[in-house]
Amino acid sequence: MFRDRQDAGRRLAAELLKYKDENPIVVAVPRGGVPVGAEIARELRAPLDIVVVRKLGAPGQPELGIGGVSDGDQPRTIVNEELARMLGVSEEYLLREIRLQLKEVDRRQKVYRSGRPALNLSGRTVIVADDGIATGGSIRAALRGIRRANPKRLVLAVPVAPIDAIEALRSEADDVVCLDARVSFGGVGEFYRDFRQASDEDVIRLLEKARAQAPEGSAPQPG
Repeated sequence: MFRDRQDAGRRLAAELLKYKDENPIVVAVPRGGVPVGAEIARELRAPLDIVVVRKLGAPGQPELGIGGVSDGDQPRTIVNEELARMLGVSEEYLLREIRLQLKEVDRRQKVYRSGRPALNLSGRTVIVADDGIATGGSIRAALRGIRRANPKRLVLAVPVAPIDAIEALRSEADDVVCLDARVSFGGVGEFYRDFRQASDEDVIRLLEKARAQAPEGSAPQPG
């Protein structure tokens, strides 16, 4: 049980100290992943950026992920084809859902970055942080999108996730750090005492604070 996302971030940071000397970049998934990533970035004295991803929800069950989309010059879309077929998801619905979520991805990018470009991840150790994983579709899209930016090393760091999702994601990253991988998994929120929703304002505040606290010379150039 984690007290809150900050507590989870500090615990993850302790497991990621081995990368501190590689001058890493922490890339957090808004909204909930940003408080986690901010703690990791502070402990590792690393710059903090974001990767905006959105879940593709099933028809009539928006919380059931059938895939995900991520930001970037060429947005990455991942679809769980087997689950989509099982639920009878039509191509028309899927295309409509992708367009809807990409619109929200674009909105969040503009709001959170305040006009600043994304950091250049090429040749760097990149730590992707979130507050937990449910099905893995969204984070898979994020990892594949970041992989296209040619990082030297790609690390996934999450406090909690289902074991099967973690095992399925190992092929997407060079290292996966998960503090608590469970067979029985109801939802990410059940592992936090305080899992109140993070707001857009929280994300903006934490990104601004991280920029102000970044050690001189540690930040890479924009991509």
